Amino acid sequence: MKRNRPLLLALVALVALFAVYIGIHPRGFSVYVVTIWSNQGALLGLAAIAQFFVVLVRGIDLSVGPVVALTNVAASYLVQGNTAEIVLGMLAVLVLGALCGLANGAAVVFARVQPIVATLASGAVFGGLALLLRPVPGGTIDDDLSDLLTYDIYGVPTSLVILLVLTVAVTLPLRRTRIGLSMYAVGSAEGAAFLTGTRVAAAKLTAYALAGVFSALAGLYVAMVTQTGDAGIAPAYTLNSIAAVVLGGVPLAGGLGSPVGALVGALILKTVSSVMFFSGLPPLAQPFFEGLVLAIAIFIGAIGVLRLRSRLDAYQR
Repeated sequence: MKRNRPLLLALVALVALFAVYIGIHPRGFSVYVVTIWSNQGALLGLAAIAQFFVVLVRGIDLSVGPVVALTNVAASYLVQGNTAEIVLGMLAVLVLGALCGLANGAAVVFARVQPIVATLASGAVFGGLALLLRPVPGGTIDDDLSDLLTYDIYGVPTSLVILLVLTVAVTLPLRRTRIGLSMYAVGSAEGAAFLTGTRVAAAKLTAYALAGVFSALAGLYVAMVTQTGDAGIAPAYTLNSIAAVVLGGVPLAGGLGSPVGALVGALILKTVSSVMFFSGLPPLAQPFFEGLVLAIAIFIGAIGVLRLRSRLDAYQR
């Protein structure tokens, strides 16, 4: 209970905020309302899980938003046609995301560039490519596939099912496989992990590759929801994904947390935005309060890092 206290607190906050959201929504609790909420949460949730993998190995990824934008634009070109073409197009988008993640990982592992610098530079490149491909929003996505992935299954939002399946699919291996435990070890104490024989380079590259794949999943799902490609969506995901990770109880110092926490943090952020929208706040005031929530979340994460460093300094003395 003590170890999972941040996640439990985040879950309590999410339930409370969701209750407020349902209470003030004009249509109340319904499949339509929950589906819209789930779809919006899924967009940030996938990006937050992408950010989680990099934070886990004590990094930060400022290219999450640009990769989401680039893969979203790629999907607007590739995810259409017959069934085989759609499947190949989706696979190509995921491969593109993985390659972007591996490029970040290679810069950090082999070139020894600081993660924040490497991903800031690569994010500018990825965002520029997205703008070259789609200077203005456009393109199309297969309508049937979009409907299948954004509506509901017997009253349960499809996006919620997708999130649960993906979260379970990555959470269990993290705790039960060598590469997953290696990522936790590297994030906790890279030097000690290296001395015990952990393949540090492989763990970091895997983390960055997974971040790229989940960013691509977010880009794909944005395409499913909006049925278009838009290179201008990048800023909405980079800082929000960092804030979601922190709100979900994942320390920026690395080595702790789970994808579940990142997902819960993303749902909290989206629920806060929805509550403000339906609460009657003036539209011009909403960005202020959203920015305030982001600033508080990132401040909490920074405080956690400073506390950890203080403990380490005291231990070394």
